[in-house]
Order: sequence, then C-alpha cells, then structure tokens
Amino acid sequence: MKTQPTHKCKVLHIITRLIIGGAQENTLITLRGLNSTGSYETGLLCGQTLGPEGSLEDEARNITDFKVLPQLVRNINPVIDLIALVRIYLFIKKGGYHIVHTHSSKAGILGRCAAKLAGVPLIIHTIHGLPFFKHQNPVLNNLYIMLERFAAAFTDKIICVSGTLIDNAVSAKIAPTAKFIRIFSGINLEKYTADGHEKDAFKKKLGIGENQPVVGTIARLFYQKGHRYLIDAAVRVAKKIPGVKFLFVGDGILKEKLQKEVFRLNLGKNVIFAGLITPDLVPRYLEVMDVLAHASLHEGLPRAVVQAQLLGVPSVCFDIDGARDIVKHGSSGYLVKPQDSADLADRIIELLTDKNKSREFGRNGQRLARENFGAKKMVDDINALYQNLISRCGI
Repeated sequence: MKTQPTHKCKVLHIITRLIIGGAQENTLITLRGLNSTGSYETGLLCGQTLGPEGSLEDEARNITDFKVLPQLVRNINPVIDLIALVRIYLFIKKGGYHIVHTHSSKAGILGRCAAKLAGVPLIIHTIHGLPFFKHQNPVLNNLYIMLERFAAAFTDKIICVSGTLIDNAVSAKIAPTAKFIRIFSGINLEKYTADGHEKDAFKKKLGIGENQPVVGTIARLFYQKGHRYLIDAAVRVAKKIPGVKFLFVGDGILKEKLQKEVFRLNLGKNVIFAGLITPDLVPRYLEVMDVLAHASLHEGLPRAVVQAQLLGVPSVCFDIDGARDIVKHGSSGYLVKPQDSADLADRIIELLTDKNKSREFGRNGQRLARENFGAKKMVDDINALYQNLISRCGI
C-alpha cells in the first residue's frame, strides 16, 4: 500500500471564462474546498471575462493563485487557439503541476492537450454541459464530438455534474462508461436559509405587492436559456392570473430584444427585468418567488433549480439534461416537453393556484437538494477522486 505524499499536490484548474455562472461557481467552490484540506497547492487559469454576464475574477484572486490568459477565448479561432495552447503548455510546464483539471469546452480541449504535452501525471475534465446538442449546426456538432473523443483518450477521469450527461456522452461514444463519474455540482447550503422578515420588504423594493404571485427565472439572457418560451407562457399565465409578476434575473445579449417583445405583448406590468446580480443575492431573489420556471434548451445541471429547491420553491422545467436529476416529476416539481410554452404555462398556473401542492413540492425538493447538492459533499467527492488517482500513479 502506497504511503500518502508529504508534499502538497499541485493542482491547476483551467476554465474558459469566469463569468457569473454555474460552472464558474462550481470551480471556485471546489478550489476553496481543496485548499481547506491542506493537501493541495492550487492554481486557476482562465481567459478574459468580457461581456454583460458579470465576473468572478475578484473572488478567484482571494481563493487561489490566479492567472488570466487573453488568448484563451470561447469562439473558435485556429491561430489564437494555437497560441493559447502553447501559452497553456508553457504555464503548466513552468508550474510543475501534478494534476490539471479542466472545465468547459475550449479550456477542456486546449488544457488537456497542453497537459498531455507537458507530461502531467493526472488529467481530469469536468463536463458542466456538452458542447454538442440538438439545436446546433450538425457540422459543428460533429467537430465537437471528434475533439471530445480525442481529448477523452488521454483523460484519466471525466466528471459529469449529472447522470444524464454521462448517458449522452457515452451515447456519443466520447469514452466508455468506466471513464466517467457523476459528482453533482455543489452549493453552499448555509447561504440558503429563508428569512421571512426580509421577504416582504424586498418584494416592495422590487415593485411587487405583498400578495402578488411571483414566477421567477435566474439565467443569462441568452438563446440557450429559452426566455422566449417563458414570455409566451407568461401571456397565458397573465390571462388566468392578471396580477402575476414574472421576475427575470440576469443579463445578456438578448436583453433589449426580450424587453421589446414583452412590451409588444402588453406584458410590461407583469414582467420585471432585475438585471445582473451577484451570487450572494441569489437567495434573496429566490425567496420572493412562488415558482421557479426554467426554460433552458440544454444544460448540464441547472443550479438555479437546485438553489430554488433549497429554499422550498417548486420548479417547472423543460425536460432536458440535468433537470431530470434534480426535479422529480409530480413530487418536487414538473418536467414539461421542451419548447412547449402551453404546458409550461399550465403547470405554472397549477402551482400558483394549488398552494397545498406547491408547499408539498417545495418540501420534497428541499429535502432532495440538501441531501445531494451540498458544496461539502461535492468537494469531498472530488478530493476522494483525486486521492484515489494519486495513490494509483504514486505522485
């Protein structure tokens, strides 16, 4: 039996962008947790965080050795990508890392290739969401599948944040089932404790009446997130429940387009665009919601749904990817056919009007979320994976 190393294991995480998002929060929680074990010396490499989605770079600087690589960009550009590959390789080589752990598609491909070239003993990748999906150009899908298969061949372990992601990746022949492990994306549970004293005051601040029902969503204003279907559903819900408020939390490139659509449909009195918020404010916004509606078209694991469940807020979601791992249909929420605004609206109306069912779903979801999605559980699972792999290769 191999003895535990006396030196700290050097671990580098690589992610494409540090916007305010689930994959990014997951990564920072992981790094903070790994640091707390005292067994690791960690680092984080990412591209520039630009755009309206906000940034977690300041938080990253307070957690770990943090470096921004401008050439690591989301869009495909062969010349810039080659430069990024070389820069990542040199950074890894200089750092002498024992483990390179990548996140997101671009960082996942370039980071794993650079780690392999640099002779890193252990290469791990987390899939927060697959880069190929139904509504994307087939040529691009095939390219992503080919690249993922290539990189998976020299990856020691692939973490998926939901079981459905493993099923989809295996179906696409990215790698055999044995190479994957499911580790749910973790959330700091202590931040999700309801405070009824502030709820009414916060609703008033948002311009919502004390007894007005609230349907909320927390997501970037981006095509993938399906806000157009939620707006179509809002028309139907508002006809049945005129005083309903739809609270859109998040920012993005579609903001102006969505606002115009809201006013075109005469929903100006029903829809509130709250804008971008910091992660620490998420519980306050969730607490004023009666139902969380999640209309994303593809997503590895919708953290907003888990966050809502932690506060006892039932959800109605499109039946896609990781939503199936979180929402138990008819018990903690509803899963509806993707892009079906009518069914989405009907289920929202049902939960807004049947308070007993809504409370029951909320309690069931809260129990499931607290059992499965805590940050400590995620970090413990990742640490256990690291230690198992370390013992095998004798770092």
